[in-house]
Amino acid sequence: MTTKKRTRRKLRLFLGAATVGVAAYGAAYRFALRYRERVGLPHRSPVETTPSEFGLAYEPVEIPSCGLRLAGWFVPAADDDAGGQPRRARSATVESGATTATPGTAGPRPGIVVVHGWESNRGRTFAHVRYLHAAGFHCLVFDVRGHGDSPPETLPINVPEFADDTIAAVRWLTARPEVSVAGVLGHSMGGAGVIVAASREPLIRAVVSLSAPADLVRMTRKTFTMAEVHIPEPIAGPLALITAGVLMAPRRHSIDDASALVAARRYRGPLLLIHGAEDHGVPVEHLDLIAQAATEVRGPDDPPVETLVLPEFGHRWLYEAPEFRRRVAWFFAEALGGPVSPKVAAQRAEACAVERPLDPVYGFGALPARVPLG
Repeated sequence: MTTKKRTRRKLRLFLGAATVGVAAYGAAYRFALRYRERVGLPHRSPVETTPSEFGLAYEPVEIPSCGLRLAGWFVPAADDDAGGQPRRARSATVESGATTATPGTAGPRPGIVVVHGWESNRGRTFAHVRYLHAAGFHCLVFDVRGHGDSPPETLPINVPEFADDTIAAVRWLTARPEVSVAGVLGHSMGGAGVIVAASREPLIRAVVSLSAPADLVRMTRKTFTMAEVHIPEPIAGPLALITAGVLMAPRRHSIDDASALVAARRYRGPLLLIHGAEDHGVPVEHLDLIAQAATEVRGPDDPPVETLVLPEFGHRWLYEAPEFRRRVAWFFAEALGGPVSPKVAAQRAEACAVERPLDPVYGFGALPARVPLG
């Protein structure tokens, strides 16, 4: 074969491969667009309860975030010297769009922002408020944009939006005179969101992250299986990468902006990661990845990364485990300096009775059926 013929043959092979590559990328991009249309926005779940059903005093509030007004409940801590009873009634006024209130009789104490997960709302996450309030903390629980009673969105929502709204909630909470310092607790996508938020907002002094996905590419790959889309592994990985990028594009976020792994390497404060060993939605390996990422950048003067794996639990309802409530309350009381000793906070949280919502099945409405996540 002459040199000219070999050159022509190589050119044909190159053009053929390029044509196949362009066609494959076009198909992947169309798939990613359909994926974004299907799972980019949450299916909204109405809020069906209030704190008064559990005998807790509260204030309905609105939290400003990125031009939106997010629906929330502020549940003030009980006065220790009042036998654990709710604080006396406080007057509330609205000034310049921000809700302010007259402090109760106790001095400033820590507050916790509770962040729900995908397609959840503040009512479904309220069990966390109940045991944290019992442990002596102020609590703020709210609906992330596009969820519950907060305004709907037209652009995709993902970890960066959960992080933005968490930061807004923390700033709102720490501006109150009765709040000394803030910690955050988030579940699932909210669990990733609170890590990202803490990597950006120094007002966040302690983080508890529950059932959090490590990064968007791994989570996107997992949703292919959950949605019964069977893709060969050599194709599924690159397709998940393309799909994650397309999902982030409308808000001009990068894939790293949605990564708990990247954020965990930036955040050096107190961090507690909790996961269920039987989680079928976000496998427990994600906890190991986040813990490793956070640990490898910490020095001897940084707090250690704490982890807890619950053997018989799945993706949700981790708070039903007494060990979970005890560990979370101890962690926050130690990291935030009160309002009571870690031992007392842990005892109060463990003794608090909590129940899951009456309709416990929700989340990822894009699935062809309500697949149990564990």
